[in-house]
Amino acid sequence: MNTRRAFVRIAVFGALLMLAGFSPDHGFTQAPFYQGKTITIIAGTAPGGIGDNRVKSMVPFLRKYIPGNPAIVVEYMDGGGGRQVGNHMYRIARPDGLTIGAFSSSVIGLNLLRESGVMYDIDKFFYLGSPESTSHVVFYTRKEAGLSNVEKLRAASGVRVGARPVGHSAYIGARFFAYFLGLKEPKFIPGYAAPELDIALLRGEVDARANTATSVWQRNPDWVEKGLMDFHAILEVPKGLKYPRFGHLPEIESFAKSEKEIKLITLSRLFRLTGSPYVLPPGTPKDRVEIVQEAMRKTFKDSDFHREYRKVVGEDAGPLMPEELTKALQDTPRDAELIELFKTFSGPAPLPAR
Repeated sequence: MNTRRAFVRIAVFGALLMLAGFSPDHGFTQAPFYQGKTITIIAGTAPGGIGDNRVKSMVPFLRKYIPGNPAIVVEYMDGGGGRQVGNHMYRIARPDGLTIGAFSSSVIGLNLLRESGVMYDIDKFFYLGSPESTSHVVFYTRKEAGLSNVEKLRAASGVRVGARPVGHSAYIGARFFAYFLGLKEPKFIPGYAAPELDIALLRGEVDARANTATSVWQRNPDWVEKGLMDFHAILEVPKGLKYPRFGHLPEIESFAKSEKEIKLITLSRLFRLTGSPYVLPPGTPKDRVEIVQEAMRKTFKDSDFHREYRKVVGEDAGPLMPEELTKALQDTPRDAELIELFKTFSGPAPLPAR
């Protein structure tokens, strides 16, 4: 009798397992890990700028291609020229696959240059890819300053150059232009957010700035079309790829005076070629890394993404796949002497003598 009751109980339990959608032989049928969860993208930029638009163009496609279609929210962490978001992703973000870092290229440069306040190691992150690998930078002055050509720029003394925080890629870019164009005792005024710097130019608080060509055309096309700013030179990233609306500007390398200066510009290009890297923190389980990397690959191959990116950002996407971005970082020159020279441009010290 007891044997019969035990048999009945086993049979009932087996039937319940079948009704629940699994069997003792095949284990549980699991929902995708990301189903019902929320991913937070920590963007190392301020809201409203070109970096923010790049992130926003990615969000709906990541949600589409990550199995389980998780909710995705964006938080902003613009500070320390990239140190804040880099440190957060390395030291604070939980390695559970639910926090993604959206870096600027300055996060990479700060680590390679061994700058103070950097508490992260770029070789320890898991790289998911970058939506762009071109980053043309232009240098320009407000019309009212009367600095309509390079000769007038060089003749003027104390040109006020507005910039992003010390160490930011835009800050470094501004100092590169000032150095190679031969500005006399330029005064750098750092600490602006991108939209604030536009306003500072219009108010006459600063005379000049460096900015990505895309940002200029997205936010202020009339500055070019109506001649409200004087544009002087461009840094091509990658070299030789002309930006259609600024193809007439001299390339910064044409102002180099030595092989060392050319190498310095080459290093700057390589830093920018990493684009806007997306990362997962060290320690993230391999399967979750692979899930998000594959979602990135599918996003970058989606023609709808490219149309959306063009619409929101104002330029064509030039993606780096996860493996391409990882290799680009591994191949970045780390020559100590060249890096020490580059560091003089990323910090607050006076520019080196030529």
